[in-house]
Amino acid sequence: MSPLIALAGRYGAPSRVSRDAVAFAGRRYLDAILRAGGEPVVISPQPLKTKDAEAMMQRFDGLVLMGGADVNPILYGQVAGVHVYGVQPEQDAFETALLNAALNADLPVLAVCRGMQLVNVVLGGSLVQHLGELANANELLAHAPKQFPVGEEFALHEVNIKSGTRMAEALGATKINGASFHHQGILKLADDLVAVGHAPDGILEAVEHRSKWLLGMQWHPEDTAATDPLQQNLYNAFVQRARLSLSRR
Repeated sequence: MSPLIALAGRYGAPSRVSRDAVAFAGRRYLDAILRAGGEPVVISPQPLKTKDAEAMMQRFDGLVLMGGADVNPILYGQVAGVHVYGVQPEQDAFETALLNAALNADLPVLAVCRGMQLVNVVLGGSLVQHLGELANANELLAHAPKQFPVGEEFALHEVNIKSGTRMAEALGATKINGASFHHQGILKLADDLVAVGHAPDGILEAVEHRSKWLLGMQWHPEDTAATDPLQQNLYNAFVQRARLSLSRR
């Protein structure tokens, strides 16, 4: 029996193919989970009280928080600047409820890009609203493609992972190339998180929880997991941990 992996879905606009709005998760996330031996299940965005989120997560063995729009700056005590986009308070609340329920149930969590940022905010940290506004912005690597969607899907850059960490163990390496697509980053790191990976320009790229099985990465491992075994290793390690939850369910 495969462990059931919950993905916090989001809504997409209607199209000629689907005349109604769709709740979805990116196929690359789904494929990476399937290759790892998990069974992905997309949860439709919805209002969730604490008890309802906890009851829902009892059916699952792990949680994936995907990339997406910016987290509402109100949640970390700031006013949205001109570069903030796509804020959806309902989505933030939905994912927060699932995250808290997963942590309370001791389920493994994989938090990608926005997912890592949301985890940091929920646990008490804050974000840089736009890397281009940092004092050293001219010295930063490209953390997003310059010619999207024509020509580039993501920016590829090196990430250095601290040895002896859960992240390094999951990857099977301390130096990787990450597929990057973000304009925000972590400013204040939440107390429950540990910084375990940085880009060569100093931008924080990877975190893990001090006591829970939670890995957060600013890059998108699913984007290159089909061809880069190190990126697939993250999903393999996550699903393997989820098997422990399955054995208790």
